[in-house]
Amino acid sequence: MQRYSALNIARHAASGHRHWEPAWRQAAPRRRYRVLIVGGGGHGLATAYYLAKEHGITDVAVLEKGWIGGGNTARNTTIVRSNYLWSASAALYEKSMKLWEGLSADINFNVMFSQRGVLNLGHTLQDMRDIRRRVNANRLNGIDGEVLDQDGVKARVPFINTSADIRFPVLGASWQPRAGIARHDAVAWGFARAADSLGVDVVENCEVTGIRRENGAVVGVDTSRGPIDADRVGVVVAGHAGVLAEMAGFRLPIESHPLQALVSEPIKPILDTVVMSNAIHVYVSQSDKGELVIGAGIDAYNGYGQRGSVQTIEHFLAALVELYPIFSRMRLLRHWGGIVDTCPDASPIIGKTPVGGLFFNCGWGTGGFKATPGSGWAFAHTLATGEPHAINAPFGLDRFETGALVDEHGAAAVAH
Repeated sequence: MQRYSALNIARHAASGHRHWEPAWRQAAPRRRYRVLIVGGGGHGLATAYYLAKEHGITDVAVLEKGWIGGGNTARNTTIVRSNYLWSASAALYEKSMKLWEGLSADINFNVMFSQRGVLNLGHTLQDMRDIRRRVNANRLNGIDGEVLDQDGVKARVPFINTSADIRFPVLGASWQPRAGIARHDAVAWGFARAADSLGVDVVENCEVTGIRRENGAVVGVDTSRGPIDADRVGVVVAGHAGVLAEMAGFRLPIESHPLQALVSEPIKPILDTVVMSNAIHVYVSQSDKGELVIGAGIDAYNGYGQRGSVQTIEHFLAALVELYPIFSRMRLLRHWGGIVDTCPDASPIIGKTPVGGLFFNCGWGTGGFKATPGSGWAFAHTLATGEPHAINAPFGLDRFETGALVDEHGAAAVAH
């Protein structure tokens, strides 16, 4: 596959850019593969890429029921950070952060990773105690972090409302300088292109309708394009993980909820970082096009609809204009929803299932995007070897039997 470079851009300019190769092949599914990955979002495609790159396994197909970049990967607010509380989470998200830092060069595709830093605001004395605890835990795990007072927050976001009279006064924040944002659809397209270049089949418009088992082990899947056999199957379908688990004959301890976000009309650059508020569930950054990207916590009800409720929009916009009064007269440009699968301990499930040869990667809640490369890297190891890597071992399904939960409700919060 042709590499993207400044030289190739100059060469193709002579023909009006009419002769670029497709980013990836429109592969038709074969009858059998060594490994099948169900779900063509960022995590599934990253898994396929690292299976080929790190483990030399290229007899792989990624099955996507829609189109690449049409699911949760393109329905999030693109925040990347690794400032989680517990050591198990810190290792997973920091592995991902380090992969993010070299990802564009690695896959030869600009994912527009911008390390502009992330602020997590504190509004009460208990918030600030929790922030200090988390920053100290981050530092012990080699993760960058600082505690800012109100003046420190104001220095980075001069137009934030620091009045003592608002419902949730800003007392300070945690600050992770290496955090930031990336371009969501570019992540999916880049991993699809990179996996395809290594021989992986990326199969779009191929919905899995059943998981076939014999003697307690998976033998393949039924799809809208016919049956496909496989030695191992990895399922990475975000909010529909419970549906696929039911096809395989077991239940997952997850719930699926809608999650909403929106963008404003574009304005000139004004916000050069990401600001999150866990207490009032609103977070905002500014895209390269000038739009304010604004999100909230999950809707309270369960559902599979890619939309949300008016009440949630009212809640997070009310919080937004209180924190940033200058945004009050801006207009809504676009609104959307995604489906998130949440675990009781706000941590993911990455590993084995009761069915032999069947592995699940799910339960990321609202924090899956930031973990995309690290999740794919760890899940690829699990699919290749049949056993979890040390990084994802704490996130096995069996923790809900043993009680060894990884409770990240505090650090996850909204949980972007």
